[in-house]
Amino acid sequence: MSRALSNLGLAMRAGKVVTGEESVLKAVRSAEAKLVLLAGDASDNTQKKFRDKCGTYNIPLVIEFNRDLLGASIGKDGRVVLAVTDKGFAEMISKQLGDNVGGGMID
Repeated sequence: MSRALSNLGLAMRAGKVVTGEESVLKAVRSAEAKLVLLAGDASDNTQKKFRDKCGTYNIPLVIEFNRDLLGASIGKDGRVVLAVTDKGFAEMISKQLGDNVGGGMID
């Protein structure tokens, strides 16, 4: 498992991760989300929805891994989308993912 996924698990245990499509959309709209991670095997419609929403609200978006890896990293069954709500965790995970982060800036 990559360091980014390990740190995602740490963020989850710290209560700084939101999961589920509606919860993540709400976090994006309220600017609570600092980083959104979307599974690469998410449907085209779901990918478009989060690309558009994160672009509109200037939230960094990572489309990587698959739903099983994302879920395993936070100790849950397969998860398609996660939002990190802590700036520190978001910056750390973004640095570890490098060029795979698209969308806005973490502020």
